[in-house]
Amino acid sequence: MLRRASEVAYGEGITGLVELAGPAAGLTRLADICLEDLTETDDCAHTALQWDAIAADGKLFTALLADLMLIPAGDQITALSVTGTYWPQPGRAGAGLGQAIVRCCATTVIGSFLDSVACELLHPAGTGVVSRRAANSGYFEMFT
Repeated sequence: MLRRASEVAYGEGITGLVELAGPAAGLTRLADICLEDLTETDDCAHTALQWDAIAADGKLFTALLADLMLIPAGDQITALSVTGTYWPQPGRAGAGLGQAIVRCCATTVIGSFLDSVACELLHPAGTGVVSRRAANSGYFEMFT
């Protein structure tokens, strides 16, 4: 489920990036999704997540390093949290992307990822809908 959510989120981010920065920005694709084993610390379930992508020049780069956590937030509520760092593709295809464009792309990617994960957790059959406010629930650094 995390792999599928990652693929969808990365694709949506690249689609948005192409709309903002032009076709050259879309010359990247997700190559691998690495997940660490699920661990439990105190009452928190935690897994590390890494996305590796292929840039326009064919070189592999790390697009995302993140921690995904499920944290109790009451008797019947669980918070889904993601903390990490997102990078656009390096090189000419990523050159000239302003901080605002990178931030918009990262917000789209992480929002889509959190929506997909939350929806799957709430409705494993894939029939639920989660509000877009999840897009602002994580803390991220973005580098250009």
